[in-house]
Amino acid sequence: MRKIVYLLLLVSTFASSQEIALLKYSGGGDWYANPTALPNLIRFCNQNINTKINPKPVTVSPGSPDIFSYPFIHMTGHGNVIFNDLEVQNLQNYLYSGGFLHIDDNYGMDQYIRKEIKKLFPNDDLVELPSSHEIFQKPFSFPNGLPKIHEHDGKRAQAFGIFINNKLALLYTYECDLGDGWENPEVHNDPQNVRENALKMGANIISYIFKN
Repeated sequence: MRKIVYLLLLVSTFASSQEIALLKYSGGGDWYANPTALPNLIRFCNQNINTKINPKPVTVSPGSPDIFSYPFIHMTGHGNVIFNDLEVQNLQNYLYSGGFLHIDDNYGMDQYIRKEIKKLFPNDDLVELPSSHEIFQKPFSFPNGLPKIHEHDGKRAQAFGIFINNKLALLYTYECDLGDGWENPEVHNDPQNVRENALKMGANIISYIFKN
């Protein structure tokens, strides 16, 4: 009973929180990739969808109790990821209490992160989100689903999710590289329309989290 009450309090905390976080994980992967991405996304959201998010994202470890202070946690990188048992339990508690984890494969993470997602949800499989899902509809419309930002292997961009009580709790964006599109323009020299699509899609994710 105590745990249920505690989790209900955490949901209330999420609803009022105006900070988002970057996940600092173990395993050797570059969790710190795209350093200008989240600040730019926050600025775009505050200017365009009326959020009031702290302009400076925080860094949080998967095993830290601090994760429960943030309704949105972003994770990126190119390489290996390892969640230990304590981190798995902590992340499970976070997600089942209403938290949201966005994993953005920055090219090279896929073979590692899928195993770690399975640790978090051993009885659930990632499902591809249809283009009709709410996250692609508002505030900006993406009738074809997740936009393609960088080519890499030339595969189509895909958005996968895990749902808890019919609510998207974990979003995995693959062959897309949203985070690269959020970075400062000079970092990747993306065309303006490509960068805008990345930021708009990011705003849709943020909007979904704060309204569900």
